[in-house]
Amino acid sequence: MELEVVLPDESPSMPVERLVELARAAEELGYATAWLPDHVLPPGAYGTAFGGVYEPLVTIGHLSAVTERLRLGTSVLVAPLRDPFVLAKQVATLQQLSAGRVILGVGVGWNEKEFDAVGADYAHRGAVTDDALALLRHLLGGGAAPYRARRFSYEQGVFAPTPDHRVPVMVGGDSDAALRRAARSGDIWQGLPTSPGAFAERAQRLAGLAVDRDVLATLRIGWDGTAPVGRIADEVVAYREAGAARVAVHFGEHDGTRVRMAALAEALSER
Repeated sequence: MELEVVLPDESPSMPVERLVELARAAEELGYATAWLPDHVLPPGAYGTAFGGVYEPLVTIGHLSAVTERLRLGTSVLVAPLRDPFVLAKQVATLQQLSAGRVILGVGVGWNEKEFDAVGADYAHRGAVTDDALALLRHLLGGGAAPYRARRFSYEQGVFAPTPDHRVPVMVGGDSDAALRRAARSGDIWQGLPTSPGAFAERAQRLAGLAVDRDVLATLRIGWDGTAPVGRIADEVVAYREAGAARVAVHFGEHDGTRVRMAALAEALSER
C-alpha cells in the first residue's frame, strides 16, 4: 500500500515556499503522491470547506519543477467548471513537463452557488463531467478530428502534445454515481469512507461495476494531530487490510504538517 499526502489548504498569507518545503519533505519521507484541491470562485473563504487559494494545475507545474519522484494530482478538480479542451491541453503539457508524474483527479462539484457564479450548469454537472472525460480520453490518447459526441464535438483541429506517459484519471466521491463513473472512465477511485468496513463495501461495489477494467480502490482521510499517531497508523493498516491500494492523508494546518507526515511515516514503518 502507498501512502499519499493531501497538501494543506493555502491561505493568502501562506508563502508558496511552504508548499515547496512540504512537497519536498513528502518525497523524502516516501509519500508517493501529493494532492491539491480545486475551487474557482467559491461563495466563502478558502480553508476547510473550499481548500486552498492557488490554482492546482499551475501549482502542480511549479511543484513538479522542484521535486523528482513525487506524483502530483488534483483531489479533486471540479471538471464541469472547466473548458475540457483547455483542460486537456494543460494536463497534456504538465504530463510532458513532469516526465509522467501527473494524476488528473476529477469530481462533479457540490456547491451550487459556485456554479451559478461562473455560469456553469449545476443541474447537469454529472453528464457534463462524463462528456468531458470522454473528450479527455480522446485527446490525450492521440485521437484526431473529427470527434462527434453529445457535447464538446469538433470537426477539425490538431491537438498536441500527446503525452509520452498516459495520464491516469482518478474519480473522487462515495456516491453510486461516482463509483459508476470510476468504473467507466477512471483508473483510480478515491473514496471518503467513515470506516474500513464502509470502504470495503464501496470497493466491492466498484469491483462489481468495473468487470472489464482494473480500477485502484483508494481513499482519503484526515489527521490534525489530535488523535495519537499510533491510532491513525492502525487505521491506515485497517484500510490496507480492507483493500485500499493507497491512503491519502490531510494533515490539517500547514504549520504542523511536516511533523505529522514524519510521525505517521515512522509509525507505519514499524507495522
